[in-house]
Amino acid sequence: MKSSHPNSEARLLMLQTRPPRLRSSALDGSDLRILIEDLGATPDGICVDVARGHIYWTNMGPDWNAPDGTIERCDLDGSNRKLLVGGGSVVTPKQLTLADDWMYWCDREGMRVMRSRMDGTNIEVLVRTGRGAEDKCDERLHCVGVAVDLEEQYIYWTQKGPPKGDQGRIFRAPLALPVGASPDDRRDIETLLQHLPEPIDLEIDPESRMLYWTDRGGPPDGNSLNRARIGSTGLQSPEVLMRGLDEGIGLALDRKEQAVFVSELGGRIHRYDLKTRTARLAFQHGRTTGIALVRTGE
Repeated sequence: MKSSHPNSEARLLMLQTRPPRLRSSALDGSDLRILIEDLGATPDGICVDVARGHIYWTNMGPDWNAPDGTIERCDLDGSNRKLLVGGGSVVTPKQLTLADDWMYWCDREGMRVMRSRMDGTNIEVLVRTGRGAEDKCDERLHCVGVAVDLEEQYIYWTQKGPPKGDQGRIFRAPLALPVGASPDDRRDIETLLQHLPEPIDLEIDPESRMLYWTDRGGPPDGNSLNRARIGSTGLQSPEVLMRGLDEGIGLALDRKEQAVFVSELGGRIHRYDLKTRTARLAFQHGRTTGIALVRTGE
């Protein structure tokens, strides 16, 4: 991909699960680099802060029933790895996003939507969908994907439901907890879409006011890339953009080129062109969860 800036570079950052490592490549899969060789356990969500020169990622930890998940950070070249959130604070942190000097994430088995400052301090629970071992067994309560709409001050998240169960849902709530409310009994939560195959990660395009999400559920509408327009009354005109994924997980919007990159546990990275509404296999590099796009030098 060419840029008008002679020193600009666009790259994909990817979390591989077997072995667990952080990788970087050009948008066509060439120039593959291993930034961190051994992440441990099961890395899942990734995002990048170009201004500060940092990559952030979540790790679900070795025991998904124990609070041993973590959120870490490193520099863009993989150096200066640092633990930000851990020590029993989270169980299985999933997708991660950054907004207004905060990190937002979903804690799947913790059944929570959470945030902290970007240095890992001031950890807060924004939404809690359940408590205890019995609730944890109900996958309808598992929070997975997360996105923040700063323009309207909303947080969006998915609750995926059982695998291939057609019980997945997408919700939203104001970023600010109502006065006197707790994360367990918020009455300002909206159910935007339901009966989805198994929705996973989310991303918002603030310019087009579109919400994109992946779904790893069963056919005909699962294992897909989807989008819907964000309206004043919720999500409008949901549509399936691409089918045929092999356990679709992560997505990364390329707003400059009007494209979406999608990762899958099957090991392929796909590119969907929003202008021509066509999809193609970009490359294949192994079992991948989270994916992020970074442009530097612009």
